[in-house]
Amino acid sequence: MVKKCIYCGKELDNSCVVDVCEKCGHSVWGPIMFSAIIRNMEEARIKGDLDQGSVFENEDIELQ
Repeated sequence: MVKKCIYCGKELDNSCVVDVCEKCGHSVWGPIMFSAIIRNMEEARIKGDLDQGSVFENEDIELQ
């Protein structure tokens, strides 16, 4: 499955910790906050605290 930005649909590297491209991340949160988000998510992945799934992988799951 191809991982894509949830805002613009740009294809992302599968190792990316968020489903947002850099351009959209900067537009939504600003460059400093987006960098902090990425850094914290990468640290969480290293610790094993991050479920590395994509929002697009679970489209058929109903939220309760």
